[in-house]
Amino acid sequence: MKSDRKSHDGLPPGLSDLGEWHISEFTNDDAGLTVRGRFNVSPLLKLDADQTKFLLTFLRCRGVFSSVQKELGISYPTARGRLDALLATLGLQPAADDSVPSERTHGINEKQQEILAKLERGEISPEEAKKAIKEVAR
Repeated sequence: MKSDRKSHDGLPPGLSDLGEWHISEFTNDDAGLTVRGRFNVSPLLKLDADQTKFLLTFLRCRGVFSSVQKELGISYPTARGRLDALLATLGLQPAADDSVPSERTHGINEKQQEILAKLERGEISPEEAKKAIKEVAR
């Protein structure tokens, strides 16, 4: 006996902005059972459809950005920006401390590091970053 009731993958748009929610009832129409109580809502239910798609793609690609980029048809800065937005929505901070220079940025001055950070966040294009780095190197 299947119900024609509409079910949601997550909270309807805009509701997660109103504060914390909880689930108070679970129903199984096939078994004719209802369980009432106070159940926590998964933080994953805060994700919108695009964020959910990105997360599933990221997991399927085992976190390999080049595979995520290829599958979604997006650039590295866009993929990085989407991951940062996903982390922010879930209230998570990146595990690595970006304030500590990595081997990749060793020997690069502070202004160049700022430009690379903007590029990674998708705030500027690769062409703009190349031009800006050349200007600060003068």
